[in-house]
Amino acid sequence: MSSEPLPCMAQLQPSGLSFTVQPGQSVLEAALAAGIHMARSCRNGTCRACLCQLASGQVHYRVEWPGLSPDEKDEGWILPCVALPQGDVVLVAPSARRLGGDGGA
Repeated sequence: MSSEPLPCMAQLQPSGLSFTVQPGQSVLEAALAAGIHMARSCRNGTCRACLCQLASGQVHYRVEWPGLSPDEKDEGWILPCVALPQGDVVLVAPSARRLGGDGGA
């Protein structure tokens, strides 16, 4: 009867890059650990540099107010720096790229 969270997968569109997100790890942290560059700055949900859309799946947040309006949340916008996936997710993140490839970081 274990309720231990399990790792899940995140995929970025349109690049098709994918990576594993460990329990307690934000989508952004997991992407960086997998060698994938995503736009970022503050890493605490306030600057909105990492803003992207959730195409499928669900997330919850480390912070109570993650810098998104109710309308933005309804439209599927998320902040990967503080977003914890609740299962596999697909994000629309056009600027995401593998570090060290296609010109590097």
